[in-house]
Formats: sequence, C-alpha cells, structure tokens
Amino acid sequence: MTNRSSPELPDVFTQAEILVQALPHMQRYDQQVVVIKYGGHAMGDASAAEDFAEDVVLLEQSGVRPIVVHGGGPQIGGMLKRLGIESEFQAGLRVTDKATVEVVEMVLAGAINKQIVGTIAAEGGHAIGLCGKDGNMVTARKVTRSVIDPATNEEKAVDLGFVGEPQRVNRAVLDAVLGAELIPVLAPVAPGEDGATYNINADTFAGAIAGAMRAKRLLLLTDVPGVLDKNKELLPELTIDECRRLIADGTITGGMIPKVETCIYALEQGVEGVVILDGKVSHSVLLELYTDHGAGTLITR
Repeated sequence: MTNRSSPELPDVFTQAEILVQALPHMQRYDQQVVVIKYGGHAMGDASAAEDFAEDVVLLEQSGVRPIVVHGGGPQIGGMLKRLGIESEFQAGLRVTDKATVEVVEMVLAGAINKQIVGTIAAEGGHAIGLCGKDGNMVTARKVTRSVIDPATNEEKAVDLGFVGEPQRVNRAVLDAVLGAELIPVLAPVAPGEDGATYNINADTFAGAIAGAMRAKRLLLLTDVPGVLDKNKELLPELTIDECRRLIADGTITGGMIPKVETCIYALEQGVEGVVILDGKVSHSVLLELYTDHGAGTLITR
C-alpha cells in the first residue's frame, strides 16, 4: 500500500506543478516515435542505466513510442582483449575481420542487448531485443573509406572488413512491435546482400531507423553536453546550414563531425528534430523532452 501519511505539502504542490508544466510536452509527443541512441558513460554505470530505463518506461507509459538503439564499443574492445584478438583502427573505425565480427555480434546482439532489455523490465517496462537481421529490418552495405598516406601524401582506400552502413530499412517489424506496445531495443548489426554480417556504427544505425520511422525526435546520448562553440560553450540550437558552416570553419571537429552528419541525414529523411545531449546527466531524456529547459543541442532543418 502507498504511504500517504502527512507528506510535506510544499513538496506535493511542487510535484503537481512539475506535472502540469510537463503536460504540453507530453501532448506534443503523444503517439510519436522517438529514437534514442544509448551508449557511452550511461551504459557502463549501473545507476545511470537505471535512470535511463526509468526514462524510457515513463515515455512509453505516457504515450510516446520509444525505440532504443545501443552501441557497445568499450564492451566489444574488452571482450576482444580477453579473447586475445587484436583491434586495429583505420579512418577512425574498427577494422572488423571475420573473427572480430563474430565477437561484435555476440556482444552487441547478445550480452548488451539483453542486459538493456532486462534493465527496462526491472523498471516495469516491456522491451524486446532485436538486431538488423530480425525480420530483414536493416540491409547493410560495406563501408568504404580512404585515408591520406603520410609517406606519399596520396589518398588510398582502406579495407575495414565487415564494417557496414544501412542501405535499406524495412519498418514492418518495428511497426508490429510498437503496435504491440513493446519497446524495441536494437543492436546495430545487420546482414548484407552478400549474406555477410556487418557491424554498423550505432549513431548511423539510429539515424537510419529514425529516418525510416519518420521519428518526431532522434536523441543521440553522448559523453559531452552537446555541440560546443570554439569557446567550449554549448550551442543550444542549430540548423542544418549552421552545422555545415561550423564543420567547414573547424568549430565542429573530430568525432562530433560524423554525429552531426548523422543528424543532417535524419533531418533530410523527415525527422522533425535531432538532439545531441549528455548521457551522463541524470534523466537527460526526460529533461529534453518534457521540460522547457532542454538538455543538449537541438538541430532542425
């Protein structure tokens, strides 16, 4: 039985006011698809993982149709090390040979995926773990990259092995899962037309899913507050044109470039807005969606 004895009245009224302030935001996202890319610090910390699961369950209970896409780079690296498999990186991506992709699939579509499903279940949600292979949800194509050879200063192609990017997304499985009021938890592993298994960057995978589902929001949880200016101050809102200009002038650099490019792709596919936000902030998903405050950088067309 709930304990209703003599609560602190100011706290009760504060809680009620918070709920009232959240109402228009809840109405805005009612029955809308929100894709959340989950990874980084939040995935490795038990308390942060619990907060994230609570956010996802609350979203689903309040009428949102959340889809979770997760990464797992550190966990993959740890397993490869334990198995004595050397990791090689080229053009910022892990070179994935046959032995490595088997470990990637085991860790992403197995251990991590089911751990997240279990954490959501522990908070009262009903989640189902899937990957791009299930129901032919995602078909991948091999990624091609090039680097500048420092010896010759010439551009040369790099073979990344079984590293892919989404070529097609079939939304039938996701529509069925959401229709059954389940929360899809997706591992970024997918088959190619050649029958091989490909490891896909989780941000890229989430962007393709959000585009195919015409999501209201795509949230990319990261380890930084959002997109920063040259003084390391948060830029709360950006447009596609502003993002391209900031990449061109060197404000957006390094690993933030592919994240922002994923945002641009998703917006061009019909997603209404994309947010890069800090997954280390407690309940950052709820702060972004259900308050006026927001929790990162909102990028729109």
